[in-house]
Amino acid sequence: MALHTLLSRKAGVPAVIAAAGLTLTSISGAAHAEQVTDQLGDRTGQAVVGAGAPALPDGVSARAWTVTDVRTGDVLAARNAHQRLAPASTLKTLFAVTVLPKFRAGAVHKVTPEELAGIGPGSSLVGIQEGRSYQVADLWRGVFLRSGNDAVRVLASMNGGWAATAREMQARARQLGARDTAVKSPDGYDSPGQVSSAYDLSVFGRAGLANADFARYCATTTARFPSKGSPSFEIQNTNRMLSGANGTPRYPGIVGVKNGYTSNAGNTLIAAAERGGRTLLVTVMNPRSGASNAVYREAASLLDWGFRAAGKARPVGSLQPAGAAPSADGARSDAGRRPASVRPVAAQVSREPGRWSQTAGWAVAGGFAVALAVGAVFGWRMYVRGRRTPGGGA
Repeated sequence: MALHTLLSRKAGVPAVIAAAGLTLTSISGAAHAEQVTDQLGDRTGQAVVGAGAPALPDGVSARAWTVTDVRTGDVLAARNAHQRLAPASTLKTLFAVTVLPKFRAGAVHKVTPEELAGIGPGSSLVGIQEGRSYQVADLWRGVFLRSGNDAVRVLASMNGGWAATAREMQARARQLGARDTAVKSPDGYDSPGQVSSAYDLSVFGRAGLANADFARYCATTTARFPSKGSPSFEIQNTNRMLSGANGTPRYPGIVGVKNGYTSNAGNTLIAAAERGGRTLLVTVMNPRSGASNAVYREAASLLDWGFRAAGKARPVGSLQPAGAAPSADGARSDAGRRPASVRPVAAQVSREPGRWSQTAGWAVAGGFAVALAVGAVFGWRMYVRGRRTPGGGA
């Protein structure tokens, strides 16, 4: 509608208001159309992939997997994303997202015998010794590098206890929009009813990477760990995509995150890598092929695919569903220290060409509303002035 028509005495305020309504409706509709259509509820067991994507890699046998852009939260492809499966030690990512921001890295804690009680048989351990004092940073290196259930026990005790930490982790998962996870044992040890999903684990991995301490720990390949009777001993990260151990080459651009294994869960892995300024995250749960290092090989092939597909494939879902709270713990304070390619979960506005977030759409709509309101006032004044001027009603 032309401006002179809007301001004409015949059109007056009703026309301006009508135009404003039409404009706001069209803008909000456009913003809604730009939202990602979530296809992750697929129940057929088939992989879902967006239009414009290259062919998925052959030989991916995992029961569930996802490929995600860390910065935007877009899920580029997935299979059984919400299937509830045992997570093994990948659940430690949620433990870290929940507990890590609470204690200074340099704080010192003396371990008591009670804190090491209840560790499950066959658990992975870093070698925590009762009666010895450890810096919090040492305990976290024990969690991330050696997947030490003993280190998790100590940190959970510092956090108020085992059961309280499990409840807090459950609440944190819900706050992040992760609805498939049930926490029974904070270390990921097989427990009745304990489940997560490829989608939820991706949410936890992404939230963790928004915290600089988490990002640093999960990217550490080797470290020295305190030992009673000797200064320290070396520990190596059990994530073979990071360490390049046991016949698995180190993945180019790898930045972490966490692997896991139990007899019930099989092999599980959350892996993130950076290439060309873009960080992708892949979650793989329980490969069925039986091949050696299958979880790492399948994660690598999905990352390779993701880097080919990024910028081409239309997303099939998002890790930031409507109503989910952004990750705030540690995200704002760490913003200046995290890698440039990794953004906090709260930073949801995409800068990719042709993409428009709902937030941006409403911001523009608000601008139009203000402009049209000013026009309405101006039109009313013109209308009144015309009624007072001879010939003004023509």
